[in-house]
Amino acid sequence: MLLYQPQSGYNYNSDSLLLYDFINSFKPRGRVLDIGAGCGIVGLLVARDNPKIELEAVEKQDIFVSYALVNARVNKIKYKIQKEDVLNFYESQKYDFIFSNPPFYNEGSKQSKDNMLFNARYNVNLPIDKFFKKISRLLKPQAHFIFCYEASQFSLICAELHRVKLRVVDVRFVHSKVNKKAFLVLIHVRNSSKSLMNVLPPLITMDSDNYTQEVEKIFKKASTHSIKCQL
Repeated sequence: MLLYQPQSGYNYNSDSLLLYDFINSFKPRGRVLDIGAGCGIVGLLVARDNPKIELEAVEKQDIFVSYALVNARVNKIKYKIQKEDVLNFYESQKYDFIFSNPPFYNEGSKQSKDNMLFNARYNVNLPIDKFFKKISRLLKPQAHFIFCYEASQFSLICAELHRVKLRVVDVRFVHSKVNKKAFLVLIHVRNSSKSLMNVLPPLITMDSDNYTQEVEKIFKKASTHSIKCQL
């Protein structure tokens, strides 16, 4: 997949590709919403592999809306994106699947002075209590919400999801190496579910100085080619 990105500022990274692969494991279908779409990478990859979904997206930064629309066009994927903060997103529509790679660095992290990076990375721009409340309003009964987040905030995530009657049903922690603590967590949530949590085997990204076979396979399946440019 060919993806155009801004020359400077925020660009997608491996988190987006790992999330894409995790989403695909649940065979998304029906009406789908990608929140905080950025250049469109996650939603467009999922739509490419699951052609029967009806893909929509919401993104609050003008520059990313422009790149996402171009990327949808060059990859010939039907796409509807709205320029909006998700907290103000119109709620009449309900979705079968929602997914997101949201800003998740906590308020204690050193924050970038670059406005694009600041909005894309730090959860002060999308507090999880308000975010999850919004998600609960956008999901159909028993529908799916799939996202990634900073692993150290997992207990807080579970507590806030419980408040709005969303439950984690599948979780996978991502580690850079076998002996390193998790830096990312991939989370599958369902609306009003009563299922117990299924903790999947950890995903290890590196073996010595090389990507693991599993991660290499994910990257190969994604098959992205990025071009940095100014639209």
